[in-house]
Amino acid sequence: MSTHELPELLSGYAGEEGDLIPLLQAVQREYGFISEEAVGTIAPFLKISENQIYGVASFYSQFRFTPPGRHAIKVCLGTACHVRGGQILAEAVSRELDVAPGEATADGRFDLQRVACLGCCALAPVIQIDDDIYSRMTVIRLKEILAKYE
Repeated sequence: MSTHELPELLSGYAGEEGDLIPLLQAVQREYGFISEEAVGTIAPFLKISENQIYGVASFYSQFRFTPPGRHAIKVCLGTACHVRGGQILAEAVSRELDVAPGEATADGRFDLQRVACLGCCALAPVIQIDDDIYSRMTVIRLKEILAKYE
């Protein structure tokens, strides 16, 4: 994101403190994440501190401060998935890709998210990569599935 693009996005807002969440949503929708540069531009526009913006944005799990990977991995940790090994899968993905939840891999290929439910409880445990759902997942199948996204 460059600073010359952000003012166009800001033009649809009144510059009031109440615009913060809709504005953060618009920035993330447009750029995929909330950058330091965006926070630095939004703060004076809304007449609030950058710390206030980070405080609000970090409260909501929908906002991210790092660029997303090319492929989004969501590991379900809902009750059914948890009981059937969802946590073990989440740890296996993290180890295999050397990435923490909420971050992207160093090569930018994947980002990892832990989610409360993907709505596929009867197929637990489940992971989602982009729009693809993988059901009855095992750690053994994980490597071959990740290889599809090279």
